[in-house]
Amino acid sequence: MALDRWIALAFIALCCVYGYAAFFTMDDQLPPILQRNPVWPSTFPKILTVLGIVVGLIVLFTSKPADSGPAKDGTIDLNRLGDYNVGQALGLLALMVVYALTLRPLGFVGSTVGFLVLGAVILGERRFHILIPVTVIAAGSIWYLVQEVLGIFLRPWPGMFM
Repeated sequence: MALDRWIALAFIALCCVYGYAAFFTMDDQLPPILQRNPVWPSTFPKILTVLGIVVGLIVLFTSKPADSGPAKDGTIDLNRLGDYNVGQALGLLALMVVYALTLRPLGFVGSTVGFLVLGAVILGERRFHILIPVTVIAAGSIWYLVQEVLGIFLRPWPGMFM
């Protein structure tokens, strides 16, 4: 089986676990007054689950065109895996884990700015005079929308500054 089909199979398994949580465990904790609402907090995760499984099944069961010669653009050749930017991909995955672990100690704005700046540096961006203001504006805007517009508390700074 080709690599894209293995990835699709893993994606379907992940969607099934996510769907189990969305369909069976999220709604049990709702108070009775909220259970009469037409849209529940689990509505969007349920939609994402169904769409993810459909997309995974499409990738898993669509037939690939017959290979005629060398690999075409957009296909992954496992024999030339060293030619791809695997280091950048693994660096970004590690940075995502670090981002998740630093959300509480550094606050949303600090950890998001750090994640965006370091992620851009891993990908090769070197114009810091543009990069830093854009990341600060993006993180501040997202925090403002979540905190002030949606009314969801999101700690912007480390606990020692609050």
